[in-house]
Amino acid sequence: MRASCFQFELMTIRTRFAPSPTGYLHIGGARTALFSWAYARKHGGTFILRIEDTDVERSTHEAVQAILDGMAWLNLEYDEGPFYQMQRMERYKTVIQQMLDEGTAYYCYTSPAELEEMRESQRARGEKPRYDGRWRPEPGKALPDAPAGVAPVVRFKNPVRGSVIWKDLVKGHIEFNNGELDDLVIARADGTPTYNFCVVVDDWDMGITHVIRGDDHVNNTPRQINILKALGATVPQYAHLSMILGDDGTKLSKRHGAVSVMQYDEDGYLPEAVINYLARLGWSHGDEEIFSVEQFCSWFDLDHITPSAAQFNTEKLNWVNQHYLKQADNARLAALVRPRLQARGVTASDVPALESIVALYKERVATLNELADAAEVFYIDLHPAKELLDAQLSAEAIPALRELTERFKEVTWEASAVSAAIKEIIGKHGLKMPKLAMPLRVMLVGQTHTPSVDAVVTLFPRETVLMRIARNLDPR
Repeated sequence: MRASCFQFELMTIRTRFAPSPTGYLHIGGARTALFSWAYARKHGGTFILRIEDTDVERSTHEAVQAILDGMAWLNLEYDEGPFYQMQRMERYKTVIQQMLDEGTAYYCYTSPAELEEMRESQRARGEKPRYDGRWRPEPGKALPDAPAGVAPVVRFKNPVRGSVIWKDLVKGHIEFNNGELDDLVIARADGTPTYNFCVVVDDWDMGITHVIRGDDHVNNTPRQINILKALGATVPQYAHLSMILGDDGTKLSKRHGAVSVMQYDEDGYLPEAVINYLARLGWSHGDEEIFSVEQFCSWFDLDHITPSAAQFNTEKLNWVNQHYLKQADNARLAALVRPRLQARGVTASDVPALESIVALYKERVATLNELADAAEVFYIDLHPAKELLDAQLSAEAIPALRELTERFKEVTWEASAVSAAIKEIIGKHGLKMPKLAMPLRVMLVGQTHTPSVDAVVTLFPRETVLMRIARNLDPR
């Protein structure tokens, strides 16, 4: 076996995530990265990030950065890389030349027009369109002279007999007849190597032991295995993950989840919640729904990945995120909410402390953005909707609120004292708690549903509470 250009410890599990920078890192790619990362972590192996940027026309620096940002946000740290295919062109060309010299690849001068004519004839005969091997060298076969002025492509000399068989670690037995595979172009006429060839050389050179990727690559696998065997390289084990469907059971789209991973950050999800949710998209450990990254890595295996499609469920993601919000440190949440307020032009002052608001509301929201919504009303000059106030402020509540305002001027500004004052007033005026608490909530935060009204009241400075009640009573 020829040596690869990388050095690595034999028998170490080595996985890779190899996105093409032609767009953002979406949720399907993130799951592939997560499973590849977790498998390496489970076995004390190495996780490699490789950027497959040979599609020069579609690859962008912005897309590369989006991939790196997404990986960093999810805390999927790679041990080696990122490696960029465009920086490995000379290596690919060297291997192609070796294959030409050894007869496992050959020059093909068939023009695009000839290829199309060939395929049209095959379709007319009811055959599968494919390259017919006219420039493939065989013993006793006479090839025409190379046409002048035509730059050839290089094709891999695929075996014509037998089958390519592998035990997929997710899908089980898979077999392709070599007779169904034509001779793949591995270098274009301008000399640039093609995707399937670069992948093979990279996996070989980097000692990849397990290729975990989407099942859209199943049809590439037999070609890649044959090239690896022609190079005398060890064939990795393959695990092809089924696609992720949207909430409605159709192909995942931007409408239900196929957006940039960083969009989940913008939408107010915690990275650990997204990781937890992604881990359960097609994999399970009994009935466990909530688990730490450490638990996931210790439990993760390929045997419990379902071969059927997983279904994205926004409600489930919100539920998972809500769990992590409840468990999160208040200072951390405040630090995440503050820039969200700033983006709205709202400055979170020291009074009330943002951490105190977060502590009160974090069990009632599903996202950081909803937490920012709750916090915003404490820092702006809120004027509740007239229709809402009119619906909640009854005639019998007005004198009670006026008297409560006077009591608020003198009580100790803490929840227990405020609660006692509210109970005293509703008892004196013969009201039920909602008759006073509901309009009070609306005046203060513009909502009818909040945590305990005494806790909400005492988050505000006393002067703010007195001012908001007074200005909503005076117009009446």
